Amino acid sequence: MSDYILNLLNEKYEQFNQPNFIANDPVSIPHQFTLKQDIEIMGFIAATLAWGQRKTIINKCNELVQLMDGAPYDFIKNHQDTDLKRFLSFKHRTFNNTDTLYFIEFFKDFYAKHESLEEAFTNGLTTESVNTKTALENFQQIFFSLEDYPVRTRKHIATPARNSSCKRINMFLRWMVRKDDKGVDFGIWQNISPAQLVCPCDVHVERVGRKLGLISRPKTDWQMAVELTDNLKQLDPTDPVKYDFALFGLGVEGYM
Repeated sequence: MSDYILNLLNEKYEQFNQPNFIANDPVSIPHQFTLKQDIEIMGFIAATLAWGQRKTIINKCNELVQLMDGAPYDFIKNHQDTDLKRFLSFKHRTFNNTDTLYFIEFFKDFYAKHESLEEAFTNGLTTESVNTKTALENFQQIFFSLEDYPVRTRKHIATPARNSSCKRINMFLRWMVRKDDKGVDFGIWQNISPAQLVCPCDVHVERVGRKLGLISRPKTDWQMAVELTDNLKQLDPTDPVKYDFALFGLGVEGYM
């Protein structure tokens, strides 16, 4: 890897991994909260809805926060069936009220048995795991383990088993796992190593990654995301996904 690429990515990482990045990004949604479970719930929802214009994503997530009375975890645990009627008109692109209600049902069932959503992502993950592939595959099975889950909702939870690049879930894991003092990522999960994360590949990250020679695979899939991450590990083997900030920032700036 050339010194030029290393210096460029480090410079842009420092530029974009700052608190002023938060306001216009979906990560602003979980940043409204301090309770771990609120951060997990709204972080997962914000990541799931993160396609389209960022302003619209943030507005739709804030709509859901309001529908959950500003306290997602408390609402998930204590709502009555009659409280769910308010979600029947919710929609964001192809994510509709059926999907929303299943997410609520899953969270209610899961948090009745577990303290943290992290436990759903560590099934099959060991300290020897190179990345989160098995964990993501197992998570999708856990998420759809409830009886009579809506088949249509499966399209919103990506898995490497279908060769998806898993952009949104990888972004959510970055938020939960990465630990630094910059204030953007939360670092509230302890059992997944930042070195095991796979880089979220949105259109900006992929375009810049290709122009810098960090991606050669022609298809946007899981292998492409792993290829990019493996190349970023040459720059920082313990925290390769920090360069998501740099690649995204370069793309948004129109640098490449």
